[in-house]
Amino acid sequence: MAEIVLGFATSHGPLLATPPHEWDLRGAVDRRNSELAWRDKTYDFASLLQARGPEFVALNAADVRADRFARCQRSLDELGRVCEEANPDALLIIGDDHHEWFMPDIQPAFSIFHGDQLLNRALSEAETEHQNSFGLSYAAQIYYPERDETYACPSALASHLVSSAIGSGFDVTSCAAQPSDAGVPRRLGHSFGFIYRRILSKRPPLIPVMVNTYYPPNQPSTRRCFEFGRALGRALKAWPGGERIAVAASGGMTHFVVDEEMDARLLDAMRTRDYERLVSEPEIYFRSGTSEIKNWIVVAGILAETNLAMKIIDYAACYRTEAGTGSGMGFAVWR
Repeated sequence: MAEIVLGFATSHGPLLATPPHEWDLRGAVDRRNSELAWRDKTYDFASLLQARGPEFVALNAADVRADRFARCQRSLDELGRVCEEANPDALLIIGDDHHEWFMPDIQPAFSIFHGDQLLNRALSEAETEHQNSFGLSYAAQIYYPERDETYACPSALASHLVSSAIGSGFDVTSCAAQPSDAGVPRRLGHSFGFIYRRILSKRPPLIPVMVNTYYPPNQPSTRRCFEFGRALGRALKAWPGGERIAVAASGGMTHFVVDEEMDARLLDAMRTRDYERLVSEPEIYFRSGTSEIKNWIVVAGILAETNLAMKIIDYAACYRTEAGTGSGMGFAVWR
């Protein structure tokens, strides 16, 4: 029987790789964004600034940025230490895809890769220019390698997760090979590259589980995500092998508009195992980058029937404009 020995969750936003004095690169993108989602409404930058008030001017100051960036780096280093200590035989990462692996022609709600290996491909020159245009020049160096990297995948275990999830009522998309265009493999999503390149010193075999948190109309609800996680947790425990498994959530928390109150509610619900409260937040709140919190909810479901307890390493609201845009950065471990 496989054993789940560790769970962890981490934000993966570009501010984690961008020097604080350069956060305005992403702030400039916010200022052009006419669809800034905050709670149940959508704003352009000027109307968001008017709705949220003046308090974020001070929170966007250089010294505050520097302090919160440093806290985030300490949290990421701590996650790396915990992962190295656990030394799992395989790592299951719950992440979302930003039209890196899947494109608009096909967008599954849930998918699991079960091939033998994965390629984290270096960016082409055109892809690098595209990343730079969105203020991602620093982050891309963390998400993607300078030269191609290959990660092993425990294909038999991953295939078992697919069949078990289907047996539990989830029509999971099966991915046996990395998709490609004209012979060029599509990118492994930054949800996965961030963890492998920023957090891990040892790189165990990877099972990527992709959840469509972003793109209408088939995003799974918070309740569905939790139950999917519970099904995966039962499947892992039913696996006859003796592997020691770690599970991780990549992404979140609230962004591109930070909502510290929402982040605090959800973190507390996960920490206290108040799962009904966790899945009762209004679905409309889970839009844009905030939707990535659903990856955390899947992991909470995976770990719901284990004795692993959640500890919040830190939470830092990282603001990059006076309208309160940025990212709520959360870091947690279940041990």
